[in-house]
Amino acid sequence: MLINISNHPSVLWSKKQKETAIAQFGDIQDMTFPQISPLATSDEVVLLAQEYQQKITTNHTKETTTIHLMGELTFTFALVKLLQEKGFTVVCSTTKRLILAENTDTKTAKFQFQTFRAYPKL
Repeated sequence: MLINISNHPSVLWSKKQKETAIAQFGDIQDMTFPQISPLATSDEVVLLAQEYQQKITTNHTKETTTIHLMGELTFTFALVKLLQEKGFTVVCSTTKRLILAENTDTKTAKFQFQTFRAYPKL
């Protein structure tokens, strides 16, 4: 199973990303990425990461579950560290970025999913 914790629900993923996830991990389950105030302290962010880690480790096992985690950087760092300490594999999705320059004031970025990459061990 892949638990998706990001601001991009799996129902909005590209066909390639969904097919890759299912082939590699089986079912996909979305978990809402928290809204984190830009004024939150590091301690508050760590407490929130601990809450998420507890929810995951209470309901899932490291042998059958991989975590897809992308979002606010301090929360992501803290949760990756906590989940790795419990033996979970945590991955991010990689994309190819295509920039379309429409004029001097406007650029459009299009992201094409490439693969899932494990976070290095912290």
